[in-house]
Amino acid sequence: MSASLRAQCVLLLGLLWGSLSSASSCRLRIPPHDQVARVARFVAHQCDWASMATISTHKPVVGQPFSNAFSVSDGPEGSGSGVPYMYLTRMEISVQDLEVNPQASLSMSLAQTEYCRQQGFDPQSPLCAHIILSGSVLEVNGTEAEFAKKALFSRHPEMIDWPSDHNWFFAKFNITQVWVLDYFGGVKTVTPEEYFQATLHRKPH
Repeated sequence: MSASLRAQCVLLLGLLWGSLSSASSCRLRIPPHDQVARVARFVAHQCDWASMATISTHKPVVGQPFSNAFSVSDGPEGSGSGVPYMYLTRMEISVQDLEVNPQASLSMSLAQTEYCRQQGFDPQSPLCAHIILSGSVLEVNGTEAEFAKKALFSRHPEMIDWPSDHNWFFAKFNITQVWVLDYFGGVKTVTPEEYFQATLHRKPH
């Protein structure tokens, strides 16, 4: 093998190793499934959108569950608060439901990240971790609205240019119960206190 060919082979191997290392480093590391509250916080922080179910006020489905997709953020990358924030307009059909009844349910799944695809988990598999939050949607103001703006605009920059005549406002999902499915054996529940006390990142020894 000539020196030139050897150099090309070394370069190709280096590029291949770099791409494999990069792919490996991008893998999400979910907390252990016995640390249920941490798993819930992890999922809430990793997900950029959620399915929110409201009680419909619109014909012909008045009084029935109505699910819709919303962009969410619990904080800038790496510094999640655990509180899902949303950028809403009263022109939106689900928001009109919330004005009558603020009670809702919010679902987030790691199926929307690379995690489940990398592991080969079907979105419906318990191993493809997802959470369901019960609670209500509340408008936020003042310093909390400033945090919500930073949380959302840092992860959804397109929002900055959304039409100003839609009268957008910031809201949070006020959690009253957390449901976690991340392993076999059925759904597990976490109280809001346990959820917010859990650390997003593992504590150093």
